[in-house]
Amino acid sequence: MRKQTFSLQGVDLSCIRDDRVLFEGLSFELRAGQVLLLEGKNASGKTSLLRILCGFREADAGQIKWCGEAINDSDYYVDMAYVGHLDGVKKELTVIENLKVSLALSQAGQYSIQQALVKVHLDDFDDALVQTLSAGQKRRLSLARLLITNKRLWILDEPFTSLDTAGIILIETLMTEHCASGGMIFLTSHHDLHLPDVDVHRILLS
Repeated sequence: MRKQTFSLQGVDLSCIRDDRVLFEGLSFELRAGQVLLLEGKNASGKTSLLRILCGFREADAGQIKWCGEAINDSDYYVDMAYVGHLDGVKKELTVIENLKVSLALSQAGQYSIQQALVKVHLDDFDDALVQTLSAGQKRRLSLARLLITNKRLWILDEPFTSLDTAGIILIETLMTEHCASGGMIFLTSHHDLHLPDVDVHRILLS
């Protein structure tokens, strides 16, 4: 039986917003173990491309493929996790309640909830209401959801927002581990990535 090759492909993608062409004829491929960093000025179409990849809107032309198949004909949405520019956590719930909700909606991943909290240095805050956390702690909680669910593809919009130096190093470590285990990451970031052990590729939107 042939072993499946995991890959994300964009084929001749175009996006038009308010009668303005943000990008057209854009093609790329992201394979297991790789990071693809999306760069560009404000209003160049970075967020629009992420929304297309997540299925929030359709491309005006072109196609997205997962493992060689159109994403709607594959297990793409089962294999993909998105963390947006906003943290996407429920402030009226506790830290552990947020993670339990995420786990209930997905297949369990490599880490248990408690292991993930230790990994992101929130194990002393498991019963704390999210609304009492700092901005950096909320960001680490949003990323902890990636560790407890079994998602091969991470799509991250500015994952280093609100993080201090220690937090940035932590997230870069988690990204390196994810790629080393066969995962892949598509992200936008204004932070200069330091991932010496990862195959990093770049797309520049002008």
